[in-house]
Amino acid sequence: MSKKRRLVRERVLQALYAYEISREPIEFIIENIVGDLKKQNDAFEFAKNFILKVVSSSKEIDALIRQRVEHWEFNRIAIIDKIVLRMGICELLYFEDIPPKVSINESIEIARTFSTEKSDKFVNGVLDSILDDLKSTGQLKKSGRGLLESTSTKKKQE
Repeated sequence: MSKKRRLVRERVLQALYAYEISREPIEFIIENIVGDLKKQNDAFEFAKNFILKVVSSSKEIDALIRQRVEHWEFNRIAIIDKIVLRMGICELLYFEDIPPKVSINESIEIARTFSTEKSDKFVNGVLDSILDDLKSTGQLKKSGRGLLESTSTKKKQE
């Protein structure tokens, strides 16, 4: 399942990139970039819901990113990094069945594959910081066995 989900996440990244660049209607982009996943209904539904949630929550998510990158101009963050961060934060906030560690690890791997040499470390730092805040404020809502104890190990190591 995880390798399949990685491929779906990569397609979600492509769709969100196309949307960011073109501003074509999101339904058009979904149909053209992930429409072939309809044969695998679960994969298509996950991709479609993920894309729509990132787009509909982008203002809230971007505000969280801006809080973490005070020393950077938001507009100077690489587009791919920004989209990967939006995806990771969206999973942390709205996909209760995905463990935070999985969301962060997937984001790091996608950044490593599709963005710059230092993007994986940048994405990891921002997402770890947001995860810590979500946990400390009680905003992290995860359900299912093993989802909360598999979160960031940074605190345990300190």
